[in-house]
Amino acid sequence: MSEQKASRGWAGTVLKLMGAGDYRLTVTGRREIGPHYLQLNFDAGGMLAAHAVHPTMWIRVWFVDGDKTHQRGYTLVDPDPDADTVSVEFALHDGIASQWARAAQPGDTIEATVLGSRFAIPEPAPAGYVIVGDSASLPAINSLLASIGDAPAQVFLEAGYEDDKDLPVVVGPDVTWVDRKNAGQGLLEVVR
Repeated sequence: MSEQKASRGWAGTVLKLMGAGDYRLTVTGRREIGPHYLQLNFDAGGMLAAHAVHPTMWIRVWFVDGDKTHQRGYTLVDPDPDADTVSVEFALHDGIASQWARAAQPGDTIEATVLGSRFAIPEPAPAGYVIVGDSASLPAINSLLASIGDAPAQVFLEAGYEDDKDLPVVVGPDVTWVDRKNAGQGLLEVVR
C-alpha cells in the first residue's frame, strides 16, 4: 500500500517555503488498542536523527485520495531516536486517515512532514494544569502529562465511544471522561 505522489496543494508549497522536512515512514507493526483506536509502529526514515525529539512533538502525515492529498497532524508516541522508530495512534472514524490506518500493514509507506515545533514548561511552573481533549488528542495529552511529572493536572476527555474510556491515560492525573454530545457541548458544560 505504498502511496503515490499527489499534489499537496498550497499547504505543501507553504510548508516547503518554511523549510519543512519531508520523510517517508514505513509501517513495521500494528496494535489495536481498542475497537476505535489503533497504534501503528514506523521506521521513521531518518526523521528522528534530523529533528530533536521533545514532548508533544508532532508531524503532518499526508494521505492520498485520488489526485488529492490530505494532511493530518499526529503526536509522536514513544519516539526512539537511536533506533529511528516511532509510533502514531489513530482515533478511528470514517475519515481518509482512519481508512489508511485500518488497511496499513508492515512494509506500507506514507509521507510525513516536520515543520518544527518546540516545547517548554513555563517558568515559573504553574501550580497545576487543566487539560481538555478527546481520544484523538490523547497522544499529545499523554506526552504532556509525562513531561510535567508530579505537577497537579485535571484532565477532561471527550469519549466518542464508550470504549474510549478504557484508553490508557498517563497515571497520576484526575481524569474525567465525558460522553460526546452536541458537537462538544457536553464537554464544555463539564469543564466550566
